[in-house]
Amino acid sequence: MTTTQAAPESTAARDIEPAVRVRGLVKRYGGRAVVDGLDLDVRRGEVFALLGPNGAGKTTTVEILEGLRRRDGGEVRVLGEDPATGNRGWRARIGVVGQATGTGDALTVRETIEHYAVYHALAEDPDELIAAVGLTGSAGVRTAKLSGGQRRRLEVALSMQGRPELLFLDEPTTGLDPVARRQFWTVLERLRAGGTTIVLTTHYLDEAAYLADRVGVIDRGRLVDVAPPEEMGGELRRRSTVRWREDGGFRSVVTTEPVAVLRDLLAGGPRVDLPDLTVTRPSLEDVYLQLVGAAPSADVDTEIQGALR
Repeated sequence: MTTTQAAPESTAARDIEPAVRVRGLVKRYGGRAVVDGLDLDVRRGEVFALLGPNGAGKTTTVEILEGLRRRDGGEVRVLGEDPATGNRGWRARIGVVGQATGTGDALTVRETIEHYAVYHALAEDPDELIAAVGLTGSAGVRTAKLSGGQRRRLEVALSMQGRPELLFLDEPTTGLDPVARRQFWTVLERLRAGGTTIVLTTHYLDEAAYLADRVGVIDRGRLVDVAPPEEMGGELRRRSTVRWREDGGFRSVVTTEPVAVLRDLLAGGPRVDLPDLTVTRPSLEDVYLQLVGAAPSADVDTEIQGALR
């Protein structure tokens, strides 16, 4: 009776435990901290995109999570275990697609997948795996003749061969043309629909906005914000810019209350002329650039604001 009750509790605990839990992660090179006290949770079943400029610590963080690099401090749990001591059973539960293509050239797509299947105790059916990544029509093509996008899809197929619970993708669409990138996104959407947790690093903000349930921005080794793409930036995202032409130049107001600003501008009556009037909200790119210090903050124009209020 006791055993029967304990099993569901264990399963429930595993379901609510984050796929990735990081607290105070530190990694130093030559005395310089490239990851500096980073905290992160990735929920099970979500697509989490990690953004940041080159050298921000994204790849180092992901390699620590994968168990490929040792950390200098902090606590890390991936699927409930420490990657630094993860055994073969733990490694079988994760899939990894790095930045560089790693498939050989001599074998066909099907031969490649069948070749690597022997390394997994429970391998996916090759034909089902090929179909899942959209390579059925290229199953008999040698990998040397695949396009860049097809190679990336083959690498995802190989990473999914052992039915991993968690998939790491480090800038998987870098160098792909727009069509290939969109096709690759379709593959990731299928994986998410099947319940796979995905941690994705990318430099493409449209990719993060399209694929990710949540986005984390890392800068100088620290996580500066985590939110759904449409909420990234908090107060920054809620600001609107009201812009119009006046006296031969443009004037603008950055405000959280654009309707009130427009009402004040139009208070002179229906004949008030405001040429080239626009009201815009910051995009994910605008917010990202401010978070990483690549653009000046959009401060309210106090002179104009005071004249309007």
